[in-house]
Amino acid sequence: MKRTLNTTINRSKNEKNDEHYTQLSDIEDEVRHYRSQFAGKTVLCNCDDPRSSNFFKYFTRSFEILGLKRVIATCYKSQDVDLFTAKKCEKAVYQIYDGDANGNNEVDDEEIAVKELQGDGSFDSPECLKLLDEADIVVTNPPFSRFIDYLTLLVNRGKKFLILGNNLHATTKEIFPFFMENRVW
Repeated sequence: MKRTLNTTINRSKNEKNDEHYTQLSDIEDEVRHYRSQFAGKTVLCNCDDPRSSNFFKYFTRSFEILGLKRVIATCYKSQDVDLFTAKKCEKAVYQIYDGDANGNNEVDDEEIAVKELQGDGSFDSPECLKLLDEADIVVTNPPFSRFIDYLTLLVNRGKKFLILGNNLHATTKEIFPFFMENRVW
């Protein structure tokens, strides 16, 4: 399996394809180690299409269990038509979930605010940076091709985060100093 995963990631890297969806079970397995860190916090998933993201799904379903304050997810505007995209001109959006408003212990569509972004939804766009400023913790699977920029942004803005990335990123000249300075682990 590891060989297949590496082959897929290497092919995606060569093709400049940053879409790697994280399985719900992997998110559950990782977040369970940090449950107490989420109480009363706003979680931002700023590289996740909230309409299909397992990160958004996990945090909305686990909202009360984790004692969250808010969940926000943003996505980059679709650039290509594919199996999962209805139209090429699709707008970038963000969604906000503030918990079970109607008391039925389910995540209902009317409890999720859907808002269009004016720009392309890139994590470093001005409107997405405003949402980042609202967040206490960032949890996502960022685009591999921009991983260094992404991690540097989070560290420089003093954000707590739980992100997935390639182990090789830790050894880059840009990222390794963060480990040495105990700014990331």
